[in-house]
Amino acid sequence: MNSHFVQHIDKTSLQTLPLTYFEGEVVVVDTHDKVLEAVKYLRQYDVLGVDTEARPSFKRGVHYPTALVQIATMDRCYLFRLTHVGMPQGLADIFADSDICKVGLAFKDDLNGLRRRRDFKPANCIDLQSMVCKYGIMELGLQKIFAIIFGQRISKAQQLTNWENSHLTPEQTKYASTDAWATLKIFLELQKTKPLSKKEVEALKRAEREAQILRQQQALAQRQAQDSSKEQS
Repeated sequence: MNSHFVQHIDKTSLQTLPLTYFEGEVVVVDTHDKVLEAVKYLRQYDVLGVDTEARPSFKRGVHYPTALVQIATMDRCYLFRLTHVGMPQGLADIFADSDICKVGLAFKDDLNGLRRRRDFKPANCIDLQSMVCKYGIMELGLQKIFAIIFGQRISKAQQLTNWENSHLTPEQTKYASTDAWATLKIFLELQKTKPLSKKEVEALKRAEREAQILRQQQALAQRQAQDSSKEQS
């Protein structure tokens, strides 16, 4: 196969990798004047990394609107606080612009959340989850994909913090900017790499499905054995 990436990485191996984070400039966008400046800057670029955050919900059926959208270049990341500025038309226009490539992870969910604030027609939006399998990577999470490609670990410690707070903490801004930057960095690196053939990708997917079925069968057998042991005792 052409790809040199491993298919999976386990949690133990992941934790041994060195931490990394976005070291560029982070700009918090919480006024309409800052929105105009940010949009003008971002429109200079052909490819942007994107992520979003919402206040976490710990109750079934309760969901909160998107509170933050992060858009990164390789050296600057803008954090749009939608709780302060709403979903500005200029920001929506970036997502609808076919001349600007936007890269995200599980991007459909992010875009749906943004469209609930202001409707737009997404254009040229690429989801890494549908892209990485073409390079032999079978993981779907950003942290593991990044680790496989770069041998480094990005922290997810701030994921379940409150993104609707009046002020973001330094830890939150570091986490948020790193996620958007990471999607862009992954995309640009994969662009340098020759993808697998369609036949090779299908073979990997088939092997992955078979392995998943085997794991499910093993887990079921283990539960049945445990239940049987309890009944006998």
